[in-house]
Amino acid sequence: MAKPHKNDDEYFVTRLPRRDLTEHIVCYMGYERTLHRPVTRRLAALGSVLMLIELDSPHRGRVAGTPQPPDRSPVVGLTDRPLLFTQYGRERGLLAELTPLGARALLGLPLRLISNTAVCAADLLGTEAGRLSERLIEARTWADRFQLLDEQLGARIHSGAALPSQVQGAWQELLRSAGRMRINTLAERVGWTRQHLNTRFREQIGLSPKAVARVARFHAAIRLATRPRPPSWAEVAASCGYSDQSHLHRDFRLLTGHGPTELLASANSRGSAFTGTRQGTRLVSQDLCTYGSTPAGETG
Repeated sequence: MAKPHKNDDEYFVTRLPRRDLTEHIVCYMGYERTLHRPVTRRLAALGSVLMLIELDSPHRGRVAGTPQPPDRSPVVGLTDRPLLFTQYGRERGLLAELTPLGARALLGLPLRLISNTAVCAADLLGTEAGRLSERLIEARTWADRFQLLDEQLGARIHSGAALPSQVQGAWQELLRSAGRMRINTLAERVGWTRQHLNTRFREQIGLSPKAVARVARFHAAIRLATRPRPPSWAEVAASCGYSDQSHLHRDFRLLTGHGPTELLASANSRGSAFTGTRQGTRLVSQDLCTYGSTPAGETG
């Protein structure tokens, strides 16, 4: 388990899943946080599914022009645009970032049904969501909670449905190429026409191959731009396959609501964009778990 991150009102700690779950779960994160006034939270476009199991739920509100967020334990499908909501109060819980393979097996439904939206975990998992939350509350340490997630989510994932092999293969190719593979080439590799690939991929993943490629390229750019000695934005654009720096700027704004410089400058803001557990809750953290101590009452 990684070293935790903490300040007066925030605590985060991450852990990788059990080895047999690495194709299904990207990372776990435990968190405690108190917001004394409402702030706007922003989830950047993600090529993964976020499942929160909340032990204490904050007050969430709708941002104009966006859906009403669930009151408790939201599950967020794959997105090709930012999702915004307001939030204040105390929150405590665990987040599991799932690959499409893991989300399909765990949730038991085509991911198009939850793309670009957030759904209450209880609506997807039924009473299992409540029982899991109760067991996590009873656990004494974050390490115990992460182990419990491995056991409970792992059992459901290993007994769940798999993605069609062609869809899974296409997904992996897009990630390996960081979104640079042409969709016609991708269709040829899996043995489908481009139209059939688009239809099947969107049904199972929730986004088109082109949208997933755009999101993968964006995350590759973020990884480059948040290195200790980052290249210029022009160099990032060239390295990641953007036609030019203006193309990079357009994609950043489409996927996060911010231009690239604005996104990084917002890193010290509590409303900055969440870009995934592996990159941290705020872009200022090169490694999410770089500071902190165990909260009161925790033993590890």
